Amino acid sequence: MDSFTLIIVASAVIILSYFFNILAKRTNVPSVLMLIGLGLIIQQFAPSGAANSSRLMPVLEILGNVGLIMIVLEAALDLELKKEKWPIIWRSMVVALLALIVSSFVCAFVINYFLISDPFTSLVYAIPLSIMSSAIIIPSVVSLEEDKKEFMVYESTFSDIMGIMFFYFLVGNAGVEDTQAVVIDVVGNIVLTIILSVLISYLLVLVFQKIKTQVKLFLLIAVLTMLYAIGKKFHLSSLLIILVFGLVLNNRRIFFKGVLDRWVDKPAVQEILNNFHLITIETAFVVRTFFFVIFGMSIVLVSLLNLKFALISVLIVAGLYGVRYLMLKVFVGNDILPQLFIAPRGLITILLFYAIPTEYKSPEFSESILLFAILSTSIIMSISLVNDSRKKGHEGAIGAVGFMEEEDLKPAVENDINQDEVQKDSDESKLND
Repeated sequence: MDSFTLIIVASAVIILSYFFNILAKRTNVPSVLMLIGLGLIIQQFAPSGAANSSRLMPVLEILGNVGLIMIVLEAALDLELKKEKWPIIWRSMVVALLALIVSSFVCAFVINYFLISDPFTSLVYAIPLSIMSSAIIIPSVVSLEEDKKEFMVYESTFSDIMGIMFFYFLVGNAGVEDTQAVVIDVVGNIVLTIILSVLISYLLVLVFQKIKTQVKLFLLIAVLTMLYAIGKKFHLSSLLIILVFGLVLNNRRIFFKGVLDRWVDKPAVQEILNNFHLITIETAFVVRTFFFVIFGMSIVLVSLLNLKFALISVLIVAGLYGVRYLMLKVFVGNDILPQLFIAPRGLITILLFYAIPTEYKSPEFSESILLFAILSTSIIMSISLVNDSRKKGHEGAIGAVGFMEEEDLKPAVENDINQDEVQKDSDESKLND
């Protein structure tokens, strides 16, 4: 494929992705499914070997990591830390953590029973399947009620962060037998990452507000991406750096108080926030587009026809929703729709699956299970969002009719009464004559 053809295809993909987003807002069908479908179509017309998964994986991994940074940053820049929102924050964190842990062991049990005899390896494969995809959820929940939308944004972001931490914690401490050493390592990792994240965030805000050149926002993205990669090299929870920076920038009134408030150039920081938010959205859109299209190009559809793996996948997905139902019921209450069914697997699931170390790779586990989980959970989310939208439309129509009956039909009723009174007066007048 020559360079001009490649440019045409890449441009067409971005244009189609834009229209997929519009279609997704109108139909509540996730644009991710359309992008994966587009990847499958491209796969059929691509030159022989171009859509080979071994060739696509390095590109997919880079796009996935950059996309994750942009998506979490985009979410963090939308989140406001207010006292009244604390209940949503802690509930979403608890639900994300407990659902992740319990789901991982449920999936590990199924994998261990049917496929992999080693319980530890089964758990390694189960964790990616237990992580919700903020890359799919965040752009899909814009039409939900504000409280439900914020809950889903927080929960999916926490699920991503804690899922990555859980995965690398498990793999990194596989040979350690001292439980105390493991606990100290995990707690120390989290505390160190949070402290570094806060310090780095303060420093970046104070430094970048002083930069007067027009070219500075992609410089900031480059710095954040580099910090994320350095953190991964040192086995830190790098995603916390991105999340904390977004929260500090968007909630500067909370983080810059007292003496620190004097150091902040408020108009400059506000300008950075506005422009940075726009660039983050645009970059996340482009990266997410190519990630899921390339993932679609790497899919082998024949693998979905294996009945054994299909049944195992159904059990895993059923377990995921069963655990989610219990968690939401306990910590949220009765109003758990459509949140119950908004639990797609996606970007992180794919990245962690291909990040499983060679010593834990098992030929018994099929990629079709991964694909089935991603597609089925996305379709279930799509159906639930469509039903929720129809329900809102129906309630809106009933409300409008009720309003009409009370207000618009009232003059008509009064008019009928007045006409009856006129007719009655006319009849009485005739009798008198």
